[in-house]
Amino acid sequence: MDKIPFHRKGLIYISLAALMWSSGGLFIKILSRLELNAFQICFFRSFIAGFTILTVSMFRNKKIKFEFDIVSLLCSAAFAGILIFFVVATTLTTVANVIFLQFTAPVYLLFLEPIFLKTKFKVKNIVTVLICLSGMALFFFGKIEVGNIYGNMIAILSGVSFALFSLFLKWKKQLHKSENTLSQIALGNFFVAIIYFPIVFNKLIISSQELLILGFLGIFQIGISYVIYNEGIKYVSAVESLIIAMLEAIFNPFWVYLGIRERPSNFALLGGFVILLGILANNFYYKGNSDDKLFTESG
Repeated sequence: MDKIPFHRKGLIYISLAALMWSSGGLFIKILSRLELNAFQICFFRSFIAGFTILTVSMFRNKKIKFEFDIVSLLCSAAFAGILIFFVVATTLTTVANVIFLQFTAPVYLLFLEPIFLKTKFKVKNIVTVLICLSGMALFFFGKIEVGNIYGNMIAILSGVSFALFSLFLKWKKQLHKSENTLSQIALGNFFVAIIYFPIVFNKLIISSQELLILGFLGIFQIGISYVIYNEGIKYVSAVESLIIAMLEAIFNPFWVYLGIRERPSNFALLGGFVILLGILANNFYYKGNSDDKLFTESG
């Protein structure tokens, strides 16, 4: 990897991280079928992921510095929201619905950034918002089931958390002049484990099969993937980071279909296509600094 140009190295790192993230939907669905509830999945996955990040950082001789100012804590809390809402939504509706609705996060950022970070609001963003809202509406068409409706609504909350995490991370970057996200990722995972421990403390005995899957989710799908991602964001632009992260939106439903034959509705597929098209169209017209970083994290 040392011989690869920095920019190409960044593309490889983020692509690998996105592919690792994309495995989450399938294994959460499998754990649900093994009768683990969302609380147990959230607790074990996050507990393992938090310690994985600390362990990998220790072996790499890169000490994680935790900051406990209000922006850093809000950043970690928002990341915890991504993890919680993603898992809960995945147990209630299709993975395609969850992942596409989570990727509406840039839409909320179009409004949040001008308010909190004093960036310039652009008219073209209104068009993007309208396109994405029309795509979101399609998820509630067709065959209506209560579980799907609740799942879709929670998936939207995951997207809001995603947007807030990106916002607070950028804010933190301005305050601390640091691009290292690992402290917030680790702390966010521990927040989830602490929140759910009182709920699952009498359900900590699980099978070896369940432990193996949870270990994969915690160690690779969340833990190591974010260590890799943290390296990649140093070398790519905001647009590239966003586009590459969308590999997760493509592959997550694909793995689920291959694994358990879960197929999203035609309306959901159309809605997802509209959302991704709107976000991509907006960012292809991006005129910002090529060194700007967009921190695009996932569940």
